Amino acid sequence: MKRLDQITLKQLRALHTIVDEGTIAAAAERLGLTGPAVHNQLKLLEDSIGSPLLQREGRERNMPTPQGAALLVAYADARASLERAITVIDALNEGKSGSVILGVVSTAKYFAPKIVAELRAQMPEITINLRIGNRATTIGALARGEYDLCIMGRPPREPLIPATSLCQHPHVIIAAADHPLAHQRQVCAQDLIKERFVLREPGSGTRILTTRFLDDLAEGYEVETVEMASNETIKQAVLCGLGVALISAHTVADEIRTGRLVTLCTEGVPIYRQWYLLSHPDLQRSPGAERVRDWILTHTDRFIPKLDLG
Repeated sequence: MKRLDQITLKQLRALHTIVDEGTIAAAAERLGLTGPAVHNQLKLLEDSIGSPLLQREGRERNMPTPQGAALLVAYADARASLERAITVIDALNEGKSGSVILGVVSTAKYFAPKIVAELRAQMPEITINLRIGNRATTIGALARGEYDLCIMGRPPREPLIPATSLCQHPHVIIAAADHPLAHQRQVCAQDLIKERFVLREPGSGTRILTTRFLDDLAEGYEVETVEMASNETIKQAVLCGLGVALISAHTVADEIRTGRLVTLCTEGVPIYRQWYLLSHPDLQRSPGAERVRDWILTHTDRFIPKLDLG
């Protein structure tokens, strides 16, 4: 227990920031400390552990050793637990009866604020904290128990977390309103694969779905693609005529309704997936989280965008 008692959050934060920034100097600037102060925190931590925590030489310099990596996982878990505790304490200090942390993937940010607004009206005594991230970030936070509830598409296989289906999640191919294919009643595969497809970043659920769709559609033909980092950027790229995109219909509901974007009719589209509601199986949900979960499951018509997809 002596070694454990010697470890501090400041030391773990220093280790995390050095790895994140790549150098002690950059870590010191981010933390508002001097380089020697950050180095001293690292040395005290290594002395407590009894082994080096960072690589010292070569291309892997300042990358964690196996021992350092184990501490970084522990630090992430500790921060998640403390953040949850602070959220609960803040709610208690504000006279609230409970708080719920709702995590959602970035594609769901187009309707997630509606959930928060509806719940605020229905359950004003419960504080809803909304956290939005890409798929990888959301899965990591979910695995660490940072969320009471989480909304995402395809549930992760690792860690395997029970998921409850919320509703259908259609994906459509979008184009600018003045695109040559925009007003064709049916777009054939040969015409579609000649288009440039705008993709999300690797690891995105939408990127995975698009890649599978193009593999089936093109049958060996190499389709031109360009990568964008967000759904908003994809929409702007398509509006500017940079290409077409396979995207969640829920992210483009307003643009389709106003005619700024159109959906292309082609075989196999829309592609219907599901939205899921998840929570970590090892965390006991609070009464407030249970109430919010029940409300979300039974009121999807209040927040899911509506579109006539034909």
